[in-house]
Amino acid sequence: MPELADLPGAVLCDYTLVEAGVARLVPGGVIDEALLSIYVNGQSLATMMCSPLQLEALAVGYLYNEGIIESAADIGHLQLNQARSAADVILRSGDAQLPRRMILTSGCGGGMTGQELSASQPALQSDYRATPELALRLMRGLQGAAKLYQAVRGVHTAALGDASGILVSAEDVGRHNAVDKVAGAALLAGIDSRERILLCSGRISSEMLGKARRMGVPIVVSRTAPTSISLALADAWRICIVGYARQGRMRVYAHPWRLGIG
Repeated sequence: MPELADLPGAVLCDYTLVEAGVARLVPGGVIDEALLSIYVNGQSLATMMCSPLQLEALAVGYLYNEGIIESAADIGHLQLNQARSAADVILRSGDAQLPRRMILTSGCGGGMTGQELSASQPALQSDYRATPELALRLMRGLQGAAKLYQAVRGVHTAALGDASGILVSAEDVGRHNAVDKVAGAALLAGIDSRERILLCSGRISSEMLGKARRMGVPIVVSRTAPTSISLALADAWRICIVGYARQGRMRVYAHPWRLGIG
């Protein structure tokens, strides 16, 4: 593991450790947090708290998951300001429709979406199948990619993978931001997110599942639990939800046939 001083996204912070009734000062760190505002064609679209890493991927993934772009090719220009607090995006098409009504979501840091999360939206047509063994192996890969979490905790990790292993990964203070970064990194690298498995460390809520559907991901695997709305959406959208995937165990909440079960 790299030294904290050399680890992007971490800030040095000494703390007092109390253990067995004894207090001692310990050198350590905390996760860095910053503010990013996204502007599209000169119009303010969203401002979010995030980890100051992979900000270009975050902007691209957010625009894709919100349905504003269909591919990275739709972006004519993307530039971060000198303070890395704003991303200016110029689309190749000047008549892009930006959402007027943003919805405050349950995501960490107060995520926002303009997407309609409705079971009436078309289901995924993919017949992609995997195995429980692959899901658990990829979750171990997710843990290996969580460098910031291993160093300072307080951060979420997300990744996109398949039978070949982890394709892209990202860490952020917000679990929805981590998924947007994964979507953006995949777009920028020319990796198709369809027929893949999305892995995340946090709760699978409705907006998280909405991002998975937008990415065309048929299987979502998490270390924790889904919500009731995400289960209803998963059932309608033909998305397999796996929770508590750890230590050789998992809970399959929706469409277990995608894992060869049932």
